[in-house]
Amino acid sequence: MIPIDLSGKTAIVTGGGQGLGRSTASVLSRAGANVAISYFNDPENRNRAIAEVAAAELGERVVAVDGDVRYRSSVAAMFKSVTERFGSVDIIVNNAAILRDKSIKKMEDPDWEAVIQTNLTGVFNVCREAADHLSDDGRIVNMASISGSTGFFGQANYSAAKAGVVGLTKVASKELARRRITVNAVAPGVVLTEMGKTIPDESRVEMLKQIPLNRFGEPEEISNAILFLCSSLADYITGQTLHVNGGWFG
Repeated sequence: MIPIDLSGKTAIVTGGGQGLGRSTASVLSRAGANVAISYFNDPENRNRAIAEVAAAELGERVVAVDGDVRYRSSVAAMFKSVTERFGSVDIIVNNAAILRDKSIKKMEDPDWEAVIQTNLTGVFNVCREAADHLSDDGRIVNMASISGSTGFFGQANYSAAKAGVVGLTKVASKELARRRITVNAVAPGVVLTEMGKTIPDESRVEMLKQIPLNRFGEPEEISNAILFLCSSLADYITGQTLHVNGGWFG
């Protein structure tokens, strides 16, 4: 067994309070990294509470930080907060995402704009700030999706955003390569997170028929792929999209 040791590294996981984000924060922390879980502070303080509970449960090297990826100023403040706390930022996992599923005919402008702003512009905002603040030899892992490659009914906004993340990943990998910062994407299939469990039962049955391994993914199976890309084992991998979907697409 080859251990992965991220001791001394600091990671930011956007939207890391639940689902794949929380699983990733846990895996990175167990590998030795300091981890900042970002959230956007909604009026009810629900996201803050979720992030703070997750940080408390994951250990003393995990903290919750205010960071709304939709806005450049908020992202800049997030980097400043994490740097002041831990001294540097070495790893970014762009995980924050939302769903607003509707068919193209029924999709209103706010449904489109909200998903694009969080799921694509948010990744751009964090990558832009990372270009100034991420340590040399750093890592950026962007969350794409099988939806961005195959397209799912009712997900024009989500699929477009995730396809955009793949393109952004390729560009960022070239622009940051001179500092040996690698930029990759992980594209999960259907994973049994809070988001995944909202899929209607009849749709799940049809999806399972297309997965050779005949099951949906578990959060840690995606997080382990992210951990690999954050480690020195992946020094020569950049600009790639790693599909983790049980053989459904790739």
